[in-house]
Amino acid sequence: MSSTDIRNELCKYAHKTVANKLVVGPGGNISAKFEGKMYLSPSGFALDEVEPHQWVEVDIETGEITDIGLRPSSEVLMHLYAYRANPDIGAIVHTHPPYCIAFTLVEQDLPIMFPDQAALVGKTVYVPYVLPTTDKLADAYVEKVNEASSVLLGNHGLVTSGRNLREAYYRTEVVEESTKIYLIAKAIREPKVLTKDEFEEIASLESEAYRIELLQKMK
Repeated sequence: MSSTDIRNELCKYAHKTVANKLVVGPGGNISAKFEGKMYLSPSGFALDEVEPHQWVEVDIETGEITDIGLRPSSEVLMHLYAYRANPDIGAIVHTHPPYCIAFTLVEQDLPIMFPDQAALVGKTVYVPYVLPTTDKLADAYVEKVNEASSVLLGNHGLVTSGRNLREAYYRTEVVEESTKIYLIAKAIREPKVLTKDEFEEIASLESEAYRIELLQKMK
């Protein structure tokens, strides 16, 4: 693995993010960590427009930005604070998925409802609306970053983290699907959710442990 590999992988998941309508226009931002640096999407770009050399390199410890003539995403502090707070995080995906945003307009607590959600994401936490692109949002997110790998931002979107981009990205897909399922079911009647015992039973399955291990290793 090299910084070139990281940049190429960022492009791959940036294209997935746009193709799956998890962001629109120049919204959202993603990053990955490598050897004390993070590589973050530049400000003002749609994610699928970013070329490998355009991911902005930022020193995690000092916050120093490599001068390539591009500004990092305006949410740079949110990414930077998270990497400092949790060294196990290898990648962060911040998106504006429509069902996630709709969910935050009417609910806060996303229950665990089905096996993929239980195994790949687990607990999802909520942060009330905070003005985007500010240190206040970065502080609010970092307060939750060690509590859960997926954080819903009220009236704003979703942030997921993982050991690598693959894990962080697929958590985004699963949380968006989870909020969609919840809202559809809720329109009919109160959804049946998994009990604590049922959730823990899924987490203990050898097959799920293998799938998660594979997810963390593969690009």
